[in-house]
Amino acid sequence: MSDNTTNHAITLADPDDLDNNTSANPHIKDVLATRMHRRFVLKGGVGAMSMAGLGSLGLAACGGDDSPAITPAPAAAPAVAAPAPAPTFEGLLKFKAVDKSIADRLIVADGYTATVIYATGDSIASNVTDYKNDGTDDNFARRSGDHHDGMHYFGLSATGTPSLSANDRALLVINHENITGTVQFMHANGQTNIAATAGPRPEAEAVKEMEAHGVSVVELAKSATGYGYVKGSTFNRRITSSTLMDLAGPARGTDFVKTRFSPTGTQTRGTVNNCGNGYTPWGTYLTAEENWAGYFLRGADAAIRTQKDNNGMLRNGIRPPVAPATFTAGFAHNRWASVVPADATSTMFSRWDITAVAANPADGSADFRNAANTFGYVVEIDPYDPNSTPIKRTALGRRANEGAWPSNAVVGRPIAFYIGDDSRGEYIYKFVSRKLWVAADANRTDRLRVGDEYMNEGTLYAARFNANGTGTWVKLDLSNPDVAAGIPASALNPEGYQFASLADICVNTRMAADAAKATRMDRPEWTSVNPVTGEIYITCTENPDRGNTASTSISGNNFNNPDVDPANPRYWLDPKGVTSQGAANATQRGNVNGHIMRIKETGDNAAAETFNWDIFLFGAQATADTGIDNVNYQQNVNLSGLSPLNDLSKPDGIWFSRSTGILWIETDDNTFTDQTNAMLLAAIPGTQGDGGQVTVVNRANGSPNQTVTSDKTITTFAGRKMSDTTLKRFMVAPLGAEITGVAESPDGTALFINIQHPGENTSATQFTARTFESNWPGNGAGVPAYGPGGATARPRSATVMITKNGGGKIGL
Repeated sequence: MSDNTTNHAITLADPDDLDNNTSANPHIKDVLATRMHRRFVLKGGVGAMSMAGLGSLGLAACGGDDSPAITPAPAAAPAVAAPAPAPTFEGLLKFKAVDKSIADRLIVADGYTATVIYATGDSIASNVTDYKNDGTDDNFARRSGDHHDGMHYFGLSATGTPSLSANDRALLVINHENITGTVQFMHANGQTNIAATAGPRPEAEAVKEMEAHGVSVVELAKSATGYGYVKGSTFNRRITSSTLMDLAGPARGTDFVKTRFSPTGTQTRGTVNNCGNGYTPWGTYLTAEENWAGYFLRGADAAIRTQKDNNGMLRNGIRPPVAPATFTAGFAHNRWASVVPADATSTMFSRWDITAVAANPADGSADFRNAANTFGYVVEIDPYDPNSTPIKRTALGRRANEGAWPSNAVVGRPIAFYIGDDSRGEYIYKFVSRKLWVAADANRTDRLRVGDEYMNEGTLYAARFNANGTGTWVKLDLSNPDVAAGIPASALNPEGYQFASLADICVNTRMAADAAKATRMDRPEWTSVNPVTGEIYITCTENPDRGNTASTSISGNNFNNPDVDPANPRYWLDPKGVTSQGAANATQRGNVNGHIMRIKETGDNAAAETFNWDIFLFGAQATADTGIDNVNYQQNVNLSGLSPLNDLSKPDGIWFSRSTGILWIETDDNTFTDQTNAMLLAAIPGTQGDGGQVTVVNRANGSPNQTVTSDKTITTFAGRKMSDTTLKRFMVAPLGAEITGVAESPDGTALFINIQHPGENTSATQFTARTFESNWPGNGAGVPAYGPGGATARPRSATVMITKNGGGKIGL
């Protein structure tokens, strides 16, 4: 996700990113272990292990425009063979590591070529003009959206049916997270009437912005020069913040989701802030709604709503225009609710105003008080059927979802989906299907009906990390006595919260995890499952509030922030010089650079309710900044032994190659930018338990709570230390961008990466002067120049294809 709000029209921190967790859950340092588990110390590398039972479409992707369109034939899919076992990872990473860079160019390892194939504004229909990139283009419902993010490659046979092995033809499905920081480039002269006190937003501008959110489905075809997207393909589709969606699962039809648009609570419109992603073994795409709360306008309606309703909204960062005073009714992203449409009967814009109207029924069926309750889910899309209606799977819970990655599919066992909640102090989740995996379901053509069978009924869990390196998946249903007892009354929540049903839990999932006493984590983001071992990796991007146990944190939106604990064991002081973003901050504290968790399910069973864990990787600089004790830094911060060739900050995206076994790690960083732009690294994953116990001494000056005067010591479990041969920097992004989304061709010879929001730190003054922070990819820096504009081009998010010069698998 993007966490730099420098150029947001409203310069407040996004409420979704902040800690809205007011629970007083015990930290794992306080949990007494009932027994110590056995630890197995294994050698690094993947090893030769079988992938039996992986009946899934785990491929990868990108686009072009010179191949004929082929009409989809979803009803005639042939049987899909199980994928071949993953190969043994032989040897170490072969490429030369890339140096850090703050240049406005994309830098890829020597011996590789990067080519842009699909960028913001690209037309996906033959009757839509090519992108001029001057702010005058419209019809984004048939153009690429902005902020390319998570993505997946779905192979196509020559007849247009699903194929796990197709290297010549595919569908690439790409998330378009948001427009923050780059929206000004979509309009000729930037946004109009964006200030909270301004008049109505122009309808045409708002429509363009709403259409730039969501998901792209584009056909790819391969030629002698690589992949390109097929402009006129009938598979091509845009799913936006206005697309009709079905609601499924426990919340469907309940009073929680009834609106004026759908008084029966069975449908909603649109998906927003689509960040991480997943896929299913039956061939559908999963897109995760992340920072959705800030899109909604809420007036002073607290007295109209029940206290329970108010508590649920507050827990998800939706506040009325009262305390804290910094969060006003005008906070809503882009002020879409202010539009006065030409069609006076339209509710396309008024639906973003969720203020409850006292005269209307309390069930919400006559206004949009519940509209926000129809967002925050994992959305299932059938990429092979452009006429299908996407489905929001409420059984998987509601939160700031950061992907939903499946377990390895094993016949006769449930399918699990692993989900991070990308806010400070939030939780790691999994959903376990009630239905056991049937191999034949991989070949069914009624793919969304298969989704009903696996994703509407099951058990939702949150992770509790014990201090001894074990963990428990705590149930989020009324069979758990802690959840059934609800949340006790407190000063912050005078009435407490009592769960009435499973639907209540699925809508107010964060509070259920509070009640279940799950472990609060440092912004858990992407999840990925090792296709060989089944181990789960979760990025924890950062938490500047870790250790700030004062009642109110530095963010101004947090209460009762967690202290360090074994699963989140570090805070430190990190001075920062003048950066590529044009600012200095000498007082960064807390968990500045993030870490990556690793989980091994008991018995390698995705349905297990216990697990072992360690921290695979600690983000850090290779050497402490000037003025910081470097010996202490190496002992207590740089716990993975990172060097200048692989040091990193804020791991965000994470993804395994099925072809090579490489673990690809992507960063979205605004703390290391005095030394480098965001980056892509390749790692040899190893196995849980390949390291050991380490003791971390957190110096008092690193705590965000400046009343702390003594050091704090924590024992944790770390994976093996990294070396320059087991972790290497492969790519560095242009200015202002994050690197996100990974996919590959089945043969591993093409890797696809998304470059999101280059130039997002361009100020209003710079925009007016047309001196943008970045001019990529039009400037051709590190890639062949793409689109109009040249050296002065407006920057664009883009999907990049990486190939090895002379051919071969990427990274080896």
